[in-house]
Amino acid sequence: MNILLLGSGGREHALAVALAASPRCDELYIAPGNGGTAAVGENVLLDAEDPAAVADFARETGCGLVVIGPEAPLVVGVADAVRAVGIPCFGPGAEGAQVEGSKKFSKELMERAGVPTAAYASFTDEAAALAYVRDQGAPLVVKADGLAAGKGVVVATELSQAEDAVRACFDGAFGKAGATVVIEEMMTGPECSLLAFTDGETVRPMCTSQDHKRALEGDRGPNTGGMGAYAPVPIVTDEEHAAMVDALEKTVAQLHAEGIDYRGCLYGGFMLTPAGPKVLEFNARFGDPETQVVIPRLENDLVEVMLAVAEGRLSEVELRWSDRWAVTVVLTSAGYPGSYEKGKVITGVEDAEAMDDVTVYHAGTALTDAGELVTSGGRVLDVTALGDTFEAARDRAYAACEKIQFEGKTLRHDIGLRALRGRAAWDE
Repeated sequence: MNILLLGSGGREHALAVALAASPRCDELYIAPGNGGTAAVGENVLLDAEDPAAVADFARETGCGLVVIGPEAPLVVGVADAVRAVGIPCFGPGAEGAQVEGSKKFSKELMERAGVPTAAYASFTDEAAALAYVRDQGAPLVVKADGLAAGKGVVVATELSQAEDAVRACFDGAFGKAGATVVIEEMMTGPECSLLAFTDGETVRPMCTSQDHKRALEGDRGPNTGGMGAYAPVPIVTDEEHAAMVDALEKTVAQLHAEGIDYRGCLYGGFMLTPAGPKVLEFNARFGDPETQVVIPRLENDLVEVMLAVAEGRLSEVELRWSDRWAVTVVLTSAGYPGSYEKGKVITGVEDAEAMDDVTVYHAGTALTDAGELVTSGGRVLDVTALGDTFEAARDRAYAACEKIQFEGKTLRHDIGLRALRGRAAWDE
């Protein structure tokens, strides 16, 4: 069958590689794709956030499956439009995508479902929000309610930071996304991601993974879209894993009970608190860069799994996972997540991929008319390695990183170090 994949990042390249490897896949279209996806499919110029345009393209090219990578097309209802023309789609409709598109909706859903999460309050009035912040005191987490390209969350360790974050939201720093503000207690503990495939009734959890959000080593500096990840997470106990799965199952059951048909990936971001796992956030799609370490460990045919999700028959599928470890290190442009230059020539990708068990996923790359690979984003490449041990995978990923060069190449050198040192490392 022909397949259409929406998105342009490292997540989409990882999905594209897995989809293209399936014997079920004939033509793979990626809209808009990047410099890496062009090697496994056809990059196409298509507005991924235009529901009618996506549905028309899928129908005209005879696609039997549409896979939606990023959150923005989900929130505007692309999945609804695709299903309306009779094409199976992996990704929730606009109603279900509110689990990510509105933090207020997500928190209220968790309350109704009985899912553990941080205490919170939401506001549409600046004065009321500031009064609440002053009453609660720091530390607090201030979140713009809507999608803000990963920039609408401030972890405020001081009262002034929380006040500034509230003012920024209501002053329009995040547009309509900041018209409602959610203020949460700050939880403590290691973070862990647990993603699941779901067709709205059956839930099939993937393997645990852990992202590194801060730009600088030692988990310092500003939040980013992710500087690296690994899977699985060795510090998670059986009891914690069961609690996270339970939270995902309760959430899907609640959505179903409320008449919301959720088909796709449900991403649970958890904090492993002393009182047990609590949900930090839900996303309505695969994580980035978690996908780059989760999907390489999946032994099932990804097309088969996604079709089962889209067609409401996930109960027929049992997931199979490799027992190998996966580590990805993100190479970024100098200055990221702030301003950065584009168009820097990239070399050494082929040398890195010539190594055993190494795959380089493209996140922010483009091909020039002359065929040169150049940087086109803040997060440029995800260098992913598999290994029989955590240490082997990690060492292989960093060795591969050394083979890749571009002006301003930046990376963290401590991805996964805490996990190697055990649970106590998070208390240091």
